Amino acid sequence: MNKTVLNDKWIKASVTGTIWAASEIVFGSFLHNLKVPFCGNILTAIGLIIIISTAFLWKERGIFWRAGLICALMKTMSPSAVIFGPMIAIFTEALILEIAIFVLGRTYAGFIIASILAMSWNLVQKILSYILFYGFDIIEIYKGLVKIAEKQISYNFDLLLLPVLILLASYALFGAFAGVMGIRVGKMVLKGSHQNELVNKKTFKKKNKQNENFKHSLFWLFTNIAFMILGLILFSKTEWYVWTPSIVIIATIWIIRYRRALKKISNPKFWLFFVLITSLTVFVFTRIKSGDDVLINGIITGVQMNLRAVLMVLGFSVLAVELYNPKVRDFFRKSSFRQLPAALELSTESLPLFISSIPDFKTAIRRPISIFSNVVLMSDIRLKEIKKLQNQISPRIVIISGEKNEGKTTAIKEIIKELDNKKIKYGGIISEKFVVDNNIQGYDIVNLNADVKEAFLRKGEYKDCDKIRKFSILEKGVQFGNSALREAFSNYKILIVDEIGQLELDDKGWNDTINKIKASQIELAIISVRNEFVNYIISKYMFDNYEIFKVSDLSPNIINKILSDL
Repeated sequence: MNKTVLNDKWIKASVTGTIWAASEIVFGSFLHNLKVPFCGNILTAIGLIIIISTAFLWKERGIFWRAGLICALMKTMSPSAVIFGPMIAIFTEALILEIAIFVLGRTYAGFIIASILAMSWNLVQKILSYILFYGFDIIEIYKGLVKIAEKQISYNFDLLLLPVLILLASYALFGAFAGVMGIRVGKMVLKGSHQNELVNKKTFKKKNKQNENFKHSLFWLFTNIAFMILGLILFSKTEWYVWTPSIVIIATIWIIRYRRALKKISNPKFWLFFVLITSLTVFVFTRIKSGDDVLINGIITGVQMNLRAVLMVLGFSVLAVELYNPKVRDFFRKSSFRQLPAALELSTESLPLFISSIPDFKTAIRRPISIFSNVVLMSDIRLKEIKKLQNQISPRIVIISGEKNEGKTTAIKEIIKELDNKKIKYGGIISEKFVVDNNIQGYDIVNLNADVKEAFLRKGEYKDCDKIRKFSILEKGVQFGNSALREAFSNYKILIVDEIGQLELDDKGWNDTINKIKASQIELAIISVRNEFVNYIISKYMFDNYEIFKVSDLSPNIINKILSDL
């Protein structure tokens, strides 16, 4: 059994993280579209206000970092190709906030100092990311530019850290402002005076998950990590005529396998920065160094820094794709983070509600305290709803898995026979082969409610019909099957669906029915799935209360075990 019951701390973290993610979506799109400067800092401030204000509602330790983790993972729903940087920033800010408040206490001073430290992380991460992408040569360029500036203004003191300290001070002031605002919102939340205030409503259409049907591979996951390590070794141990073609080959492989990798280097800003970094490197080298090859060395260093950036940016982008692998998710499901997938599922369900409750940025600017307190108050309402829903029992899902032609339908029929023997009512569909002269020419759908069938798949070309491999999908069969399933939903507690696979992963076939199982009156759903699709089906429909039985292991005792609770 794989039912995950969320504890109180994870539920509160899910709600808090979802509010944070909703603010990133609503305010982030507005700020990015208008190209507002320092929009990352503004979004961080909004996140800190939300986290600090919820601390007035819920006193448990450990909510902040969990909320940050959930919000960071929900960034993967964003259509942006820039994922890892914001994810790391969000989680680290939440972790810093958690640790600082634990050390300093839940006092006004503690909240403000924690907010300053969390906001300052943005600057630290920006510096570290430049070093990661461009190497330590970027520091030498910075030092060179500062020395040139010192000479130009004839300044006798070391100005090396001055620009960094000025930036750090501005970040700290902004963090203090966010901390004060969070405290004010939190105090208003405790009063609860704005709970019934109406805010501007928005509609939200959930985007399809990216890479949902991508063929993930653990081999490629580890290969991509190896490529990144190899590239860094080549940069440090070999000459330009070795690392240049090597990085180009690695980048080409990534672009061929991962379409999102192309988005990274097709952005004009990327190439503008490429030229800028190379030009700055050449400028600094020619000013602070001497020799016959200084110009050549400057160009090589600039190109190396940019190719290193290509390696790291594309590398993290493709790793983000492979980390969607259901096997990776299943690993976390079985680890000490087993509550995380369920918390993410809960956040996904809550996201539209919170997005609709957040007004546009202009409205939030005019009435920030009342608007944010109203949104945070909704989190307490949502918490009570979730606790109520969690007490309800999710339908039990039994998955019969096997290879092609291994006997999945036969196994389903054996279960049906036992249901008949026990006089237990059921509904649904099974798939039967359509054979002509000992050759499979297609498949029919059998309505178990009425014992009638309809043609579903046929070999060959049929007018106005979609295809799956060598078969045409007959629309009449699709309508027949869905009608039978709707009837089963209305009249029975046990649902049987034979052969779920690629069609459903492509949002076709019986996809709509499978989507409704978790919210239905069905108590037991028995489905058959080919081995290669099992993890993808579990991931797509976010099954939690499921069991998997292999066809090869099915026996009368196993069938009795499946039906023992009926």
